[in-house]
Formats: sequence, structure tokens, C-alpha cells
Amino acid sequence: MSTLTADPAADRRDPPGQRHGQRRRQSAIRRRRTLSGWTFILPNFLGFGLLTLGPVLALFYIAFTKWTAFGSPQFTGLDNARRLIGDKTFWTALLNTLYYAGVHIPVTLVLSLGLAMLLNQKLRGRAYFRSAAFFPYFTSIVAVAQVWNMLFSPEFGPINQFLRFIGLENPPDWFTSSTWAMPAVIVVSIWRETGYYMLLFLAGLQAVPPELHEAAKMDGANWLQRLWNVTIPSLRPTTFFVTVMLTIGSFKVLDLILVMTNGGPGTSTLVLSQYIYRMGFERNDFGYASAVSLVLFGLCMVVTITQFIYNRRKER
Repeated sequence: MSTLTADPAADRRDPPGQRHGQRRRQSAIRRRRTLSGWTFILPNFLGFGLLTLGPVLALFYIAFTKWTAFGSPQFTGLDNARRLIGDKTFWTALLNTLYYAGVHIPVTLVLSLGLAMLLNQKLRGRAYFRSAAFFPYFTSIVAVAQVWNMLFSPEFGPINQFLRFIGLENPPDWFTSSTWAMPAVIVVSIWRETGYYMLLFLAGLQAVPPELHEAAKMDGANWLQRLWNVTIPSLRPTTFFVTVMLTIGSFKVLDLILVMTNGGPGTSTLVLSQYIYRMGFERNDFGYASAVSLVLFGLCMVVTITQFIYNRRKER
């Protein structure tokens, strides 16, 4: 006598119509989620396309034209490029930009990392010191310029008074000197931005697993060895991001120099961004200003791509 046994797996199978309905509901849910996501990001994309991407693409055409913002641009080919080669003011602005970036980037990087490591320790009042270090970054740039102009005053500024007190008879004239104006601007810029990049490094330090330091201690590594072999390799993604942001910000610096020195004395602190501003908005020569902008754009691209390649090789 044979008995029939039910197949449990067959009982668990859904009918074909029910499975089809479930797939349709899941597809509808995915479409609603996709539509909801696009609803959130589309305004940002539209703003980026209209206010950033569109002008950047137009820049590549305007750089080969003569245009005063009135009428239609007149295509002139490589005239602006030939004009750049013989423009002494452009080369001065380029060298000043490289000078500013070459000092500002490494000093800010080292100071912000050192300050982050210090304030990552269990210190009394560290929350206050973190806020105090970040405070200059969101302070009004005009207020910052006015305060530092008074501090660097050649006759009555506290900085020169202190230098005279310690025995320096002829302290620098700072913003009135073509030699010392750029170092003074760099000092102010480092003071202003160190706190911001300190917070980025601080977030990276808090993400480093403490077990790595404990293992290094057990192996007999001292503080410097742990810094070089544990902390810095663990901070490589943060360091890469900070370096890229510092590089781009240094090459396109404008506001601080504009309100502190306006490019002077003479052209000693004139940088590419301010030269672009002068040629475009003061002389209405938008074609030539766009050509200078292409140089600045290419400079940022070359340095950033180089940093990407270097960082990728280090990760391997």
C-alpha cells in the first residue's frame, strides 16, 4: 500500500501570478525611491550646470576671442596666448601664486596636523581650544584684514614693537614693503585656515584604531616610530583630501589679498586670481581674462592629477 506525501518545497512556492505581482510591486518601489532621490539632487545638479559647468565650458571658447561683455565675442585664435607670453604682469602674478602656494601648503599642512594631534589628547579644556582654533576660519575676512593690518603696522603695530623689544632695530615694513608683504599675507592665511584643516585631521585621527598603537607599543616602538609607521599611513586618505583642498585654495586665493594689499605694493602680492579680476571686471577684457583663467585651471588640474597618481601609487 503506497502513501502520498506532500512536497513542502512545492507548498512554499508562490503561484506564478503572485510572483509576477510581487515583482511589479518591487519595481514600483524602486522607481519611487529613484524618483525621490532625483528630486533631492536635481536642484543641485541644475545649479551646478547653470552656474558652474556652463560658464566653465564657455570659458574655453571665450579665451580665444576678444570680448568686452557687450556685443558678440570676436574669434581671434591664439592672439590671447601670444599676448600671455609677452605679458610681464602675468608672469609676475604666476610667480607670486607659486610662491604663495609653495609656502602656504606645506606649513598649513604640518601645523594643522600637529595641532590636531595635540588636541586629540586628553587635555583639560580641549573643546574650548578646538573652538578657538576654528574661530578664525569663519570670522569676516574684512575684520581679519583690519586687525592684522593694525598688528603689522610698521610704527605702532605690536609685532614690530615686540621685535624692537627683543633687539631688532629695523623691523620689516610688512605690507608697505615689496619684500615682506607676501610673507605677511601668508602668515595671516596660515593663521586663518589652520583650524579648519585641523578639524579634518582630528576626524581622521579619531578613526585610527587604537589597537594599532597598542600593538606598536608592545613591539617597542617609540612615539616617533608610531607617528611615522602608524599614524601617518592611517591618515593617508585625510592627508590626500586636505592636500588637494589646500592646493586648489592656494592657487585661487583672492579675497584675503584683495582686502589686505590689493596686490601691492606694486605687483608684489598680485596673484593670478586678482589679475583675472582686474582684466575682466576692471578693464572689461573678458577674452584675455578667460585666457589667464585657462592657465590657472590647467595649473590646478596638473597639480591635482599628480597628487592623485602619487596617492594611488602609495596605496598600492
